[in-house]
Amino acid sequence: MPELPTTARGAATSRRILDAAAEEFAERGIAGARVDRIIAAAHTNKAQLYGYFGSKDGLFDAVVADRAGRLLDAVSFDAEDFPGWAVAMYDETLRNPELVRLTSWLRLERRPVARLTDNPDDTRKLAAIERAQAAGKVREGDPFDLFVLVMGMAFAWSPASVVHAASADESAADHERRRALLRDCVARVVAP
Repeated sequence: MPELPTTARGAATSRRILDAAAEEFAERGIAGARVDRIIAAAHTNKAQLYGYFGSKDGLFDAVVADRAGRLLDAVSFDAEDFPGWAVAMYDETLRNPELVRLTSWLRLERRPVARLTDNPDDTRKLAAIERAQAAGKVREGDPFDLFVLVMGMAFAWSPASVVHAASADESAADHERRRALLRDCVARVVAP
């Protein structure tokens, strides 16, 4: 990915482009997204977009990295509290459903099989799971598989759900019921 601008004005412009592109890509995917709509929403021009991100694909990659970074900042990972982490992920997908939509498009349009990303933060998480396993606080098993399973449980009601995508507009009682079920189920899955 090209180096992003360091000036305040350039950073503001690239932020507007990222935010407009996140909405466009989340709604329409990579193939359906249009650069003209993105630059109109961002109040900029194609030269700046391509100057900052190189291409539409480069912009999509930057958007996914940006939204994943926001999620990591919003929800810290604790291998010894998988249930709490799963509930926090559920809540974050209610507040910011774009990342799940973006990763769904990434899966559909780019990487139908295998890992979606090679995030360096994953290494830290897997090491934390291994430490929790060694301490007898988390069940044995491949740390990556365990992480994927819990992530899938946390995203059960996300925009990627094949059954029911929850929204922040649903009743508080519905969300509390799901949180309690998620917390209990994850606790049982990861128990040693």
